[in-house]
Amino acid sequence: MSKRILIVEDEKNIVDILSFNLSKEGYDTLEAYDGQAGLKLALEENPDLILLDLMLPKMNGFDVCKAVRAENRSTPIIMLTAREEETDKVLGLELGADDYITKPFSMRELLARVKANIRRIDMISDQPQAPAASAADRLERGRILVDMGLLMAFKDNRALDLTQREYELLKFMAAQPDKVFSREALMEHVWNYEGYVGDVRAVDVAVRRLREKIEDDPANPSFIITRRGLGYLFHEG
Repeated sequence: MSKRILIVEDEKNIVDILSFNLSKEGYDTLEAYDGQAGLKLALEENPDLILLDLMLPKMNGFDVCKAVRAENRSTPIIMLTAREEETDKVLGLELGADDYITKPFSMRELLARVKANIRRIDMISDQPQAPAASAADRLERGRILVDMGLLMAFKDNRALDLTQREYELLKFMAAQPDKVFSREALMEHVWNYEGYVGDVRAVDVAVRRLREKIEDDPANPSFIITRRGLGYLFHEG
């Protein structure tokens, strides 16, 4: 069954180009030209991925993203923006967007990011949805437990309310404790962007959000440690 991509963009020429190229890759597309219509389609049609412009009539992309996440939808969201301001990009990530791409963008790059995010969701869907039957399916790291059967993480035996991305980031790093991973490596292994070279702020935002949920004091982390100039590592604390 073909994957469906929802395009929420008010410039018809961009919608037409995106729809044409996505269709060539075998995707079905849905289109909305304002934020309200985009949100309605996102909630009613449950697409496999959303390409979401920031500057939209009736409801901006930030509010659409926030509303989708408020409904506990984990649909991957890639924000499209013509802005260069860092605060806009970071705000989008803080509200739950998986990534952003700045206009004008190369179609090759956009398609690569679409494929990576859909592949990530498919990999999660293929994992068992039952409690881990053996120690091999559990990562016990001191006060932190990652249960790969439940697709959940626990701290001091209490479930952590993590997004899929936060869970994947924690699982990947906890699987190799005390090993430093560069931001580029995390983009490649957690975001599935092969050979990634580019903006890595998505990693910093995800780490900050994860720290807010697992650390006793996020300002002085004991689990997710920064190695200045190198990257991040997981420590049992």
